[in-house]
Amino acid sequence: MGFLTNFFNKFFKNLFGKKSHLKLGLYGPPNGGKSTLANRICKDWLGEELSTVSNIPHETREIQVKEQVNIKNKKGKEISFSLVDTPGIATKIDYEDFIKKGMKAKTAKKRAKEATKGVIESIRWLDDMDAVSVVLDATQDPYSQVNITIVGNLAARNIPVLIVANKMDLKKAKMDKVKAAFPQYKVVGVSAKYDKNINDFYEHLFKLVG
Repeated sequence: MGFLTNFFNKFFKNLFGKKSHLKLGLYGPPNGGKSTLANRICKDWLGEELSTVSNIPHETREIQVKEQVNIKNKKGKEISFSLVDTPGIATKIDYEDFIKKGMKAKTAKKRAKEATKGVIESIRWLDDMDAVSVVLDATQDPYSQVNITIVGNLAARNIPVLIVANKMDLKKAKMDKVKAAFPQYKVVGVSAKYDKNINDFYEHLFKLVG
């Protein structure tokens, strides 16, 4: 009887338990380093990049997805997921900010319109996410309205979250401040650009969804 009970418990756990393939979303404000991290993940495990990276905010204006990313940890455990790089979320998008970056008015207005559409799409896609890494620029104030909005949306949906404090190679980066802002979540500090502490990021991913 005990054998049958264990058998069925295991059977139903496998049937209704954690998904074998997940959707992992990279979310955060513009220029936090989402696309840089997405490229790092794809280069590490697929040998190719995913996104265009730029110093101009809202460079990623459409959802970009890389299917079938498989990563392994030191123990040989493997997780498979679709990596979703989302446009930077902002509470306000002003075309004049693009003009300040050197764009002509017509191009700036077009960029602002696309960026606004991208924000709406990012929020809409949240309902499809199995887990989210919120990628933040660790040199910026973590208590911003944008960050609170993002985390609030994730908490409302009960989505597992890993906070990534990016740009830790910069002197102004404040890991402790990011941790203090989000005590309810695990925070990992990385430099996606210079491949620093990325293995720690992967280990935290396994803990989040494994």
